[in-house]
Amino acid sequence: MSSKPSPVIHLEDVHRTYVMGRESVHALAGVTLSFFAGDFWAIMGASGSGKSTLLNLLGCLDRPSSGQYLFEDEDVGSKDDDGLSELRLRRIGFIFQSFHLIPQLSVRENIELPLYYQGLPAQESARQAEALAERVGLQDRLSHRPTELSGGQQQRVAIARALANQPRVLLADEPTGNLDSQTSAQIMEFLAELNQQGVTIVMVTHEDDIAEYAHARLHMRDGLVDRLEQGHA
Repeated sequence: MSSKPSPVIHLEDVHRTYVMGRESVHALAGVTLSFFAGDFWAIMGASGSGKSTLLNLLGCLDRPSSGQYLFEDEDVGSKDDDGLSELRLRRIGFIFQSFHLIPQLSVRENIELPLYYQGLPAQESARQAEALAERVGLQDRLSHRPTELSGGQQQRVAIARALANQPRVLLADEPTGNLDSQTSAQIMEFLAELNQQGVTIVMVTHEDDIAEYAHARLHMRDGLVDRLEQGHA
């Protein structure tokens, strides 16, 4: 009898409190969750519900005030800043609403950034960047700067860069927030393809039509998981 696989991510009674002057803001108030390999989750909720705080914690951009965060059975809370940076570099990919591309760099150079920080030789970095650009359909734009690309093309560059470290988990924060509806659908179809290829995706969105691409929805309210829903994808 085979045992159930361990989750890629497990949160146990996680709290995140911010002290603002004399007040304490409980951004997360006791969250227990598991995400497994191959999952595609949409995190939803009103402004201030805790969804962005949750994504920042998952991406090791912030630390819990209390509770436990396990990433592939490793206790994230025991890691120092260098350990968190290494985890982000090696095992987590990020996609942001505003792309976060470096305007002075070409498409190739933007995609190569994580490979550079991993210490890959220049020739190998260039080869992998070309392969990733082809994967997102931008092999003919490698020498272009971000300002020479459409919004959808810039997001594809950001996706290629996020995939450069072959992440175990891809975190997406409103990945279609700055795109028109047609381009949004193209980006989401591409993310759905990546998920079918085995990439675990956790995405924050406030749009129901975007959340439809996910397998399940996690609704946040007042720093807590309000409810979980199975999606239609």
